[in-house]
Amino acid sequence: MTVTPTLNEGLKRGYTITVTAAELDAKVQEKLIEAQPEIEMKGFRKGKVPMAMLRKQYGARMMGDAMQDAIDSAMKAHFEATGDRPALQPEIKMVGGDEWQQGKDVVVEVSYEALPAIPDVDSSKITLDRLNVKAEAEAIDEALKNLAASAQNFEDKKKGSKAKDGDQVVIDFAGSVDGVAFEGGTAEDYPLVLGSGSFIPGFEEQLTGAKAGDEVSVKVTFPKEYGAAHLAGKDAVFACTVKAVKAAKPAEIDDELAKKYGAEDLAALKGQIGERLEAEYKGAARAIMKRSLLDQLDALVSFDLPASLVDAEAAQIAHQLWHEEHPDVHDHNHGATEPNDEHKALAVRRVRLGLLLAEIGRKAEVTVTDAEMTQAVLAQARQYPGQERQFFEFVQKNPQMQQQLRAPIFEDKVVDFIVAGAVVTDKTVTKEELTKAIEALDEI
Repeated sequence: MTVTPTLNEGLKRGYTITVTAAELDAKVQEKLIEAQPEIEMKGFRKGKVPMAMLRKQYGARMMGDAMQDAIDSAMKAHFEATGDRPALQPEIKMVGGDEWQQGKDVVVEVSYEALPAIPDVDSSKITLDRLNVKAEAEAIDEALKNLAASAQNFEDKKKGSKAKDGDQVVIDFAGSVDGVAFEGGTAEDYPLVLGSGSFIPGFEEQLTGAKAGDEVSVKVTFPKEYGAAHLAGKDAVFACTVKAVKAAKPAEIDDELAKKYGAEDLAALKGQIGERLEAEYKGAARAIMKRSLLDQLDALVSFDLPASLVDAEAAQIAHQLWHEEHPDVHDHNHGATEPNDEHKALAVRRVRLGLLLAEIGRKAEVTVTDAEMTQAVLAQARQYPGQERQFFEFVQKNPQMQQQLRAPIFEDKVVDFIVAGAVVTDKTVTKEELTKAIEALDEI
């Protein structure tokens, strides 16, 4: 078996691998000898089938396996000898294709882009600010008011009062299209908060100004993309009877409110809110520090990038942004999304930083534990209530999904490793200053 270089240009590599007919024949013989004890054939006892008959019966199939094994072995030996790590799966083509004949040498052409040599990074040259924000009394009080508002009650307004946005109207309604009632279009004593947007567009606005006892004919048009196909785009009329008009009354901020949210008393609820707010601040502060770290890493290192990785990343970015601009399209049956210069520049940054973090993690022997993976799977499974078991089974059978869950954990652990060696200054700031820093990230 010989491996002959044919291309060495930048990160591009090309080789020709030749496996002689004699080597293939020896591989086939080896496989037949290995399989012989388990083979049965009419007229012979198990394990006693003559080798000539085995070769005639199974030789062709064994030849295909022998070719694959030989090429795999050659590639493994080649990567061990050169130290190359392919950026993507190598492209392998057999010279002559389907014209290969028994007894001939097998010649394959192998091409790939190698991962570049990545320079070491001196973490001590990185300087970072770790922002700290305390949950102030004003922020806790604001959060309490929001909780009270979400736990609000509705009380009857003065007789004859007109409904306005934020009020709750209790209605009976019956919907019809072309004078014919439709399924699901009727309800009694339905509590509808005006301005909530919970009904189709135009419905709630026509009840603004109504009083208890009013009969209102609400005329609307179902959206063209409405879930029920038989109603999509249709004009409808809802005969509504307003039975009550109620005003919102926020819950009292007291121990009873605290108990509704699982706290023993108001003081305990305030403590919980303070902890939650500081956890949110800490997460935001980490995002700011991580961005600063990545920016500095991006400026500290420079190395050639595999064009195949950059092109794939740019295409993925363009595709993702296209879907963000067209949220109503959930499939991929759309035209090509060509990456622009901005997509390509972002792709270069992502690929460079991705390779750098991967190399730092590899050298530092950073790993993702089984426990960490289990926690990640559990967190994802919570998004599918009632289907957690199916999600677990899906992840177990899907290596790509496992990698998607493992990658951010690995990246965060590598970031922590770099931060541990960097010069980090703790800096106390206000909530407003933290918010401005987060907004600045979005502008970049």
